[in-house]
Amino acid sequence: MFERPQFGNSAILVNISFPGHIAEEALSEFKELALAAGADIVGIITAQRTNPEPKYFIGSGKAAEIQSLVSATQAELVLFNHELSPAQERNLERLFECRVLDRTGLILDIFAQRARTFEGKLQVELAQLQHIATRLVRGWTHLERQRGGIGLRGPGETQLESDRRLIRHRIKTIKQRLEKVRRQRTQGRRARHRSEIPTVSVVGYTNAGKSTLFNRLARADVYVANKPFATLDPTLRRVELPNGTPLILADTVGFIRDLPHDLVDAFRATLEETQKADLLLHVIDASNKNKEAQIEQVNAVLKQIDAQEIPQLIIYNKIDLLTDIQPRLDRDSNGTPRRVWVCATTGAGFDLLQQALSELLAKTVIYKEIRLSPEQGRLRATLYELNAIDKEQLDENGNWLLSIRLSTADYAKLFP
Repeated sequence: MFERPQFGNSAILVNISFPGHIAEEALSEFKELALAAGADIVGIITAQRTNPEPKYFIGSGKAAEIQSLVSATQAELVLFNHELSPAQERNLERLFECRVLDRTGLILDIFAQRARTFEGKLQVELAQLQHIATRLVRGWTHLERQRGGIGLRGPGETQLESDRRLIRHRIKTIKQRLEKVRRQRTQGRRARHRSEIPTVSVVGYTNAGKSTLFNRLARADVYVANKPFATLDPTLRRVELPNGTPLILADTVGFIRDLPHDLVDAFRATLEETQKADLLLHVIDASNKNKEAQIEQVNAVLKQIDAQEIPQLIIYNKIDLLTDIQPRLDRDSNGTPRRVWVCATTGAGFDLLQQALSELLAKTVIYKEIRLSPEQGRLRATLYELNAIDKEQLDENGNWLLSIRLSTADYAKLFP
């Protein structure tokens, strides 16, 4: 009879290379994920295979090697940088006699640690429940009905069905709550749309520097750390560019290779901020030698959430880690801003970034020269409240000559 082991932190990492698989990049990223989850790495096993093996995912010889390493290091956990089937996890746990976790389970654990808001915790719990629903039998194998006969019926199936029913009910409840969150977000977006304030969503591979860039643009204090998924809960801030253009800036969760489908589904309410954005700031770690592969992964996730058609401004970040690279703004053949090279930590190149944003969002702002009579003092006061007056002077008749900048919505209200 096999009792399901408890979770531990001393871990052995297993990374298998398949054809077309970038082993070095995958292993480096896997180590970062394991450390971010709090694992104490006591061993690393690598191998090459053409196809996964049905029973253990790995070959029996490599499984025996891992079993020996588990015994020698007294490891409490074996982490696979791959997606395992429920049967493979169960077979490996029986063989190793310790906890086995696949890549999806590891990412879910990191998300569970990072979630701070009520919404974020709900989304993580939903993803975890959807993941473990198919793995529930693993913990009840000693109560399963193995064969027919007197004394071998009942409790296993009853307990299993009871747990499955509880999980189904909890999933339903969480989805109802998240649907309420989605409706609230939709109402907020409608209000922003009515005021014609554009939404700019910051997206990119995990640990590319999105939150640092967000903080500098929005003068905010979102949590920043040099580790995967430091940002989990979405953050929105109203920002005004130097030319007066207002925008809503949204910081989002980082994307990663093989992002679990359960997470994408669970975080759909949050990812709608990206789906409905007017512009995406695609932040890229310019110092990462695998940045091209990371760009492909981000675009793949954007396609998965139907956001691939939204215009992008590419932000090459961390140029301070490169030699002979200065801040610059790259344009296409039509003169439209396409790429900006910046350092979010020092602020280098942010004047170019703000210039690019101003040009791309210019259609939402109206610039006018107007004349107001002394009787229109109330309108002048309103324009000052909106911080819409760039320049003011008096003519010989006592009228105000104003240079103003207003959103199209505010202009329509004040000057119908």
